[in-house]
Amino acid sequence: MPFQLVSDYQPEGDQAQAIGKLSKSLAAGNRHQTLLGVTGSGKTFTMANLIAGHGKPTLIMSHNKTLAAQLYSEFKNFFPHNAVEYFVSYFDYYQPEAYIPRSDTYIEKDSSINDEIERLRLSTMGSLLTREDTIVVASVSCIYGLGSPEDYENMMVPVRVGQQLTREEFLNSLVGMLFERNDIAFGRGKFRVRGDVVEVHPAYLDETAIRVEFFDDEIERITSIHTLTGKMIDRLESHTFFPAKQFVTSGDKMKRAMVAIRDEATTQVANFEKESKLIEAQRLRMRTDYDLEMMAEMGFCQGIENYSRHLTGREPGARPHTLLDFFPRDFLLLIDESHATIPQIGGMYEGDKSRKTVLVDHGFRLPSALDNRPLRFEEFMQMTGQRVYVSATPGPFEYINSRPENHRFIPVKSRKEGGSPNWRELRVKASGNDESIEQFDPTKRGTPLIVEQIIRPTGLLDPVITLRPLKGQIDETIELCRQRVERHERVLVTTLTKKTAEDLSEYLQSTGLKVRYIHADIDAVERVEILRQLRAATVDVLVGINLLREGLDLPEVSLVCILDADKEGFLRNQTSLIQTAGRAARHITGECVLFCDRVTDSIQALLDVTEHRRTRQQEHNETHGITPQGVKRALQHSLQTHEKEREQAESLNQSLVADNLETYDKLRVIAELELEMREASSRLEFERAAHLRDQIAALKSPAPAKPMPPVKYPSAKSSRKPRVSS
Repeated sequence: MPFQLVSDYQPEGDQAQAIGKLSKSLAAGNRHQTLLGVTGSGKTFTMANLIAGHGKPTLIMSHNKTLAAQLYSEFKNFFPHNAVEYFVSYFDYYQPEAYIPRSDTYIEKDSSINDEIERLRLSTMGSLLTREDTIVVASVSCIYGLGSPEDYENMMVPVRVGQQLTREEFLNSLVGMLFERNDIAFGRGKFRVRGDVVEVHPAYLDETAIRVEFFDDEIERITSIHTLTGKMIDRLESHTFFPAKQFVTSGDKMKRAMVAIRDEATTQVANFEKESKLIEAQRLRMRTDYDLEMMAEMGFCQGIENYSRHLTGREPGARPHTLLDFFPRDFLLLIDESHATIPQIGGMYEGDKSRKTVLVDHGFRLPSALDNRPLRFEEFMQMTGQRVYVSATPGPFEYINSRPENHRFIPVKSRKEGGSPNWRELRVKASGNDESIEQFDPTKRGTPLIVEQIIRPTGLLDPVITLRPLKGQIDETIELCRQRVERHERVLVTTLTKKTAEDLSEYLQSTGLKVRYIHADIDAVERVEILRQLRAATVDVLVGINLLREGLDLPEVSLVCILDADKEGFLRNQTSLIQTAGRAARHITGECVLFCDRVTDSIQALLDVTEHRRTRQQEHNETHGITPQGVKRALQHSLQTHEKEREQAESLNQSLVADNLETYDKLRVIAELELEMREASSRLEFERAAHLRDQIAALKSPAPAKPMPPVKYPSAKSSRKPRVSS
């Protein structure tokens, strides 16, 4: 097997049977499997065992960057000898191009690209084309348009020692791969030339460059060097250079694309003029002429992705190339938190189409811009083979596709695609009038499977569910919070609106509780710090809305209070209630209190699910003599801890950093912390990196000057001079 799983743990609880059943289902060729794993049951470890046992390139999808980064870090530790890659949107800020006809407002595209994430994306593409042991952790951005894998692979330049290659040919190849020459500011995606020595900094490497030395028309030596110091790291026999950008096109394709763009623009302008839309016609003519001139002179233009159909030679309406095209056909797909990820995949296409249709209708873009889009849901399902849906609360799509007795075939016209087997549309009835559509291959029909992973390795039970009346819910919440705080435990409280969260937080603070609120208006950095404060007992109660759900690992939380639990809706549906209650599942005395006057269908579902799980968990513990143990996870220190220690030291007239460098080498400690910070950042452990950054800043800042002691003056009768006390 190409994947080597490294772990000190062995499958425990329900993990072993879940791994066995899912592995058997995958080996049988089934396309749909669902892992119903409760919070804290070790779903990530189960996924890692499936990857190691299946032995095929794997894509792991998550519905947001934060959870994707957490998964990436965990799988990096599980598979240190394999290529574990990270592929999410590389925009720190993105304002798409748009037009508002009502106010005649045109909004130009504006974005800020994260260089580190762009490097990781390029590394992902290179690994998929050159390695079979690749695991990619991605967000939904992987279904958006990307360059053609054929073009990307054809543009790669392999070099080896002794190869007959002139320096000029090599430099031309680098320029064709969109590398830039810069002999002064040497950075990623750039190269510099010094006589017969060419140094290239690949865009997918961080602090490593490749030095290629020529002798006449032959490559004499290839070495890897440190980009800052220039010192040699290793001698290489060969190296393959990948393009510096994600969108690359050969010169011949570019010329053909420019001709096709000109023809389409001429046709569209004529249509506008025929309809007497002269402003739109002039607008489109000016935009297209400018873009074509830029492409002819520079090889690119602003918004070149809108011409992707012509650049890749696709037919009108054909799906775009995406990251999925870089995978082999039989790759494994794991969809984490599938109840949120699947709907997100299905909703991307229509939103993108709506915005671009307005741009096309008003002459800002050619109709071909509509083909620069995310995949439609049926295209995504057709491009993926075997899938494992992972969630504590699977949605209707996962349940029905994983249960063959609910399948309902609708005969439709068969179609063939590239000589592959006939595909038939499978419509599956969900709940009410809701329907999900996916592409189903009848030649691979097996027995789909839902596997429950309910037993936790720690032996913990699901939290107890308690119902209380709405009347007096605030007073009840205050009393419950006080009881937990006295036991040094933490509390989460969920409300329905941001205003309620803020007001409730202020009211709870007036009662003496240490409370903070958290909602969408709180930026990500502050959000992380608030969660850290909760774990560190700086905050005892956290009030939120919909952010206290998937992915939060808070072992100290023993109580979750859900206010207005009977207000059925998005924030109080079955999935939301189960996920929110699960935040107390990592504590041995976990409890979830629902304030309601009636038992809604969602509340009843929560009660039924919890009773079923607790019964099974208790039986397992009694059978195997297991004593439940709470989850323990180390707390990372932040700047506040450092400052507190410094204040205590100053109160004793002692410096936190001794003046004697032999006792405490300040510069050495700063250098070590900076190294740890960079390593944490490269592993996408942003919380730890931020804490280390703060500690470095505190060490670099000068110590506050001590106040001058008061001057003691002698009495009038004394003949001594004033003296300053030492």
